[in-house]
This record gives sequence, structure tokens and C-alpha cells, in this order.
Amino acid sequence: MNKHSILFIGLDTHKEFNEVAYIEEHRGAKPVHLGRISSSKVAVQKLVRQFESKYPGATLHFVYEAGPCGYWIYRLITSLGHCCYVVAPSLIPKKPGEKIKTDKRDALKLAKLLKSEDLTPIYVPEPEDEAVRDLSRAREVAMKDLKDAKYQLKALLLRNNINYKGTANWSQKHLRWLTELVLPHPAQHIVL
Repeated sequence: MNKHSILFIGLDTHKEFNEVAYIEEHRGAKPVHLGRISSSKVAVQKLVRQFESKYPGATLHFVYEAGPCGYWIYRLITSLGHCCYVVAPSLIPKKPGEKIKTDKRDALKLAKLLKSEDLTPIYVPEPEDEAVRDLSRAREVAMKDLKDAKYQLKALLLRNNINYKGTANWSQKHLRWLTELVLPHPAQHIVL
């Protein structure tokens, strides 16, 4: 491999491991399956160092699918001075009849598609933006949980023919009434 070439590296990422494949830039190059590495920061750093020593002077381009593992791999690889792309699974071209998916095939496919420029990378949010997204999602879940709990409580009271005589549910007066409420059975009081 010459000094100014590009190496395309596909990562199929998972919680416990990453499958790795790569392909050289020159025409007719065949993709190579490197194997499986641990899905840890140390293992990814070691992988990058291995490529740097095996292909000195080469430009390394990494790619992986966006998923539940987040963007830490992108941030780590770019902090080491290399290009990294994250692609949406829905934007990866698929051939008709291509049904068998394995981690090895996915890594090889990502490397080949990156080389042929058939992938469209997505925007990777800044850590601050991602933190705000996490906060927003957590609030959304908490509000849904609160609404569900209120429905469950109202159903419990309805099943036991207990009615609030006030006008506004969930007001201070209603909440005080709930704390003073005594249900017929001790198990129901635990539910309350």
C-alpha cells in the first residue's frame, strides 16, 4: 500500500463486541474481515493503533451504523485524528433478495459501501445536544408514567366505588383527600 492511500474500515457495533472489516483504496481490492473486538474504549483505541502501524501514512476512514450504542465510537475515533462516519440503517442500500444478515457481512458491506461512496452520513450531535435529548426523553417517559399512575389510581377508586366530591382532580385539595383516604383492605392501601 502506498504512502498516501485510504483505508475504509467498517464496524458492525454491538453492546459487547464490534465486528471489523476493511478494504484498501486501490482498484480491485477485496474486503478483508479482520474479526471481532471488544466493544470497549481500550479495544477501539488498540484497533486504531493497529491500523496506523500496519498502514503508516494511510488515511483511515471508519464507518458504523447509528444505533443504541450511541456516538462514543465516533467521538473517540475523531479525537484520534481519523475520519469517522455514522450512517442510518435505513439509508444503507440493499440489493433485492439480500436477506441473510450476519455481523461479518454487515461489516464487510459497510467497508465496501464507504469505498464506493454509496453511504450518506448522518449528523452527529454534540455531547451537549445529546444530553438535552436524553433529558427530554426522560421527561417524556416520566410524564407518561405519571399519567398512567393517575389512570391506575382512578380505576382503583372506581372499582371500590370511592368518589371524590370536589371539583378539580389533582388539585391540592384532591391530593390531601387522597392522603386521608382509607381503603377497605390493607393490600389496597399499599396500592394507593
